[in-house]
Amino acid sequence: MTTEYRGGLSFEMDEGIGARARIGLVVLATDQTIEHEWRLVFSRLPGVALYESRLWNEVRITPATLAAMEGEIAAATRLIMPVLPLSVVAFGCTSAAMVLGEERIADRVHEARPGVPVTTPIGGALAALRTLGARRIAVLTPYGRAVNDVVRRYLEDRGVDVPVFGSFEEEDDSKVARISPASIEAAVCELGRDPRVEAVFVSCTSLRLVERARAIEERLGKPVTSSNHAMAWHALRLAGIADRLDGFGRLFTLPLPVR
Repeated sequence: MTTEYRGGLSFEMDEGIGARARIGLVVLATDQTIEHEWRLVFSRLPGVALYESRLWNEVRITPATLAAMEGEIAAATRLIMPVLPLSVVAFGCTSAAMVLGEERIADRVHEARPGVPVTTPIGGALAALRTLGARRIAVLTPYGRAVNDVVRRYLEDRGVDVPVFGSFEEEDDSKVARISPASIEAAVCELGRDPRVEAVFVSCTSLRLVERARAIEERLGKPVTSSNHAMAWHALRLAGIADRLDGFGRLFTLPLPVR
């Protein structure tokens, strides 16, 4: 049997899967959680594309290993869909963004993607807390004491009061990703019941909250957000995606306030 080859077939082009927005995400090499949680959100948004790359990091989370990530950021960003413009780039490490500072993260991203808006988990969290009207919060982390001190000071230096701070005190990122959602929910509710706090922030992209955010809020009666939850919302809003998404808690029903 001979094969009849037909070349030059006609075709039409559309705007592709990112017709509304293209969002780039830098994921830590050890992270097991963020892509799963973001896909839960992005699967509800036709025309919004998510493109990712990975950044090398040590599995043990300390101020020194976090600071060492800086030299990897530009290269990881450069790998994200280089042939197309991006609407936003998100850097997926909460504690590194606080150790290095959001401005330095943005500078490294802009080496590869000049001018693109940049968000981080802590930048997203601060924007989320402003949007939710929460100034006194409980914080839950998996980190050791040295990183926790960085987190607390970073928030307080930006006008957020932290009367309650809880931690699982597990520095191995591969173990943090396996902390059960039930354990996270129990800890969030224990901290959030304190009458001094208006909301709870779960700090770390390895901790799983997105699927339970609404249920926890209903149980607690207060807003709840996390690194992945807040940064996904912030990235979408920076990209001009204002869709209300029911099922992910109060934050995803709100727009980004005009500052």
